[in-house]
Amino acid sequence: MKLKDIMTNEVASVSLDTSVFDAAQIMRDKNIGSIPICTNDMNVEGIVTDRDIVLRVVCDEKNPRNITCGEIMTDDLIVGKTDMDIEAALELMGDVQVRRLPVVENNKLVGFVALGDMAVNNRFDSATEEALSDISTPSQPQM
Repeated sequence: MKLKDIMTNEVASVSLDTSVFDAAQIMRDKNIGSIPICTNDMNVEGIVTDRDIVLRVVCDEKNPRNITCGEIMTDDLIVGKTDMDIEAALELMGDVQVRRLPVVENNKLVGFVALGDMAVNNRFDSATEEALSDISTPSQPQM
């Protein structure tokens, strides 16, 4: 099975100059935990996650209306391809410790897949479990 078979086709995205506040509202309204940052022609520039917003805006006491997604995005982005096997995508996600993967074709954003999308498919139980184990390495709380 390929990523194109399970990916979400209708993907919300924002531009580099979209305010973090506006991106957060889109994420809330669509019940998503991350949003790709794209150019007008859907080239993926980066990604902003709910965690990025908390750590890079809220904890630094910045005004989300005055900060752009381009300022806080992760631009060292890992992407999947539509023809990538799901098992390969799970392995990649585990290796780089991400739960969400933008899917591109001809360098354009065409979909999105999350670890949860794979977890609901019984065929990938062990591969999903392994990826989740790699992603969710225990950490010690800092005191």
